[in-house]
Amino acid sequence: MNKKKIINDPVYGFITIPTELVFDLIEHPYFQRLRYIKQLGMTHLVYPGALHTRFHHALGAMHLMKMAIETLRGKGHAISAEEEEAVTIAILLHDVGHGPFSHALENTIVKGVSHEDISIMLMNKLNEQFNGRLTMAISIFMDTYHRRFLHQLVSSQLDMDRLDYLNRDSFFTGVSEGVISSDRIIKMLNVKDDNVVIEEKGIYSVEKFIIARRLMYWQVYLHKTVIAAEQLLVKILERSRELVLRGEKLFATPALNHFLTRELVKEEFIQDGHLEIFTRLDDTDILSAVKVWAHNDDFVLAKLCDDFVHRKLFQVDITNEPADKQLVADLIANAVAKYGITKTEAGYFVFTDAIRNNAYRVGDGNIGVLMKDGTIKDIAAASDYSNLEALAKTIEKNTLCYSKDLVSKY
Repeated sequence: MNKKKIINDPVYGFITIPTELVFDLIEHPYFQRLRYIKQLGMTHLVYPGALHTRFHHALGAMHLMKMAIETLRGKGHAISAEEEEAVTIAILLHDVGHGPFSHALENTIVKGVSHEDISIMLMNKLNEQFNGRLTMAISIFMDTYHRRFLHQLVSSQLDMDRLDYLNRDSFFTGVSEGVISSDRIIKMLNVKDDNVVIEEKGIYSVEKFIIARRLMYWQVYLHKTVIAAEQLLVKILERSRELVLRGEKLFATPALNHFLTRELVKEEFIQDGHLEIFTRLDDTDILSAVKVWAHNDDFVLAKLCDDFVHRKLFQVDITNEPADKQLVADLIANAVAKYGITKTEAGYFVFTDAIRNNAYRVGDGNIGVLMKDGTIKDIAAASDYSNLEALAKTIEKNTLCYSKDLVSKY
């Protein structure tokens, strides 16, 4: 069988699959599942074009990794064919543990288990199936391989993951502020003291990258209507689990039913075949259930699902200060009176939360700039862009979510 395939990608053009092992991993059901998991969760309800998947993203990140390895080799850094294949596999599988709708339902399906945790578990299972051929890739992913710069290409503040998703998410949403010069950034990469650095002449491209990341968070990832859609989906899953654990029967695919009927923590998730059942979950399991639950006898679940199906999303108020307690109390009282539900159930329609935007974290695997004199400076110190240090600060805002029909219309 010919395994030298070429994939036509809308962002980069032609992407080649480099080795037979990589081809076999892409063909594996664990990876093919990513075709049915949206990269941006519920963002398509705000930006209709945002229907791209984790499958697209993983292939794009793999393509950028190939470019990065070629660049570093061209600058005299010896990287063996085995290391190249391993780091390619590490970036290809970095998101294989994502659940339905990506980040939207993380920690909702399984408590306290991140997609990175599940990715590692699945990599280990694949390593068994492929007779240990992923051992080096796992070591690179886990940052236990002796050449640490390879891990930084997979996971750092300037990795191939971020370079791909900013451009890809910008492309599919149509939000031009996210466009970055990934080609130039990769051409400016180098390695110094086993750390990935950016050459001084690439500093402006990295500044643009950090600013683009900040803007994409506010305009896309933390857009208030995106938050409204994702919070609505979270509340639907919370209510369905509450009903099921109370003994009520709900329609669900076998995989979804497995997790609705259990409140698993990380230690339990690793055991008894839960991981294998998780690999049968994708967006379609959730959507099929929501469409059926919209006609459920339980008012709370039915209303949440009907609102979801018909895009009647929560109102989201984003403020610097916590929401006014009296306003929250009034909205809850309105929900109790309008819907004929309990005060506890009103919490599904009125609730507060917080969001954070952190484009660059100083001290957390800094982006090092290789100066012309051979020294390395942190990007925040090396940049002459005065606002870059301000961009390194975490911005936290408070959110108040509530059903729009709980307020008077003027």
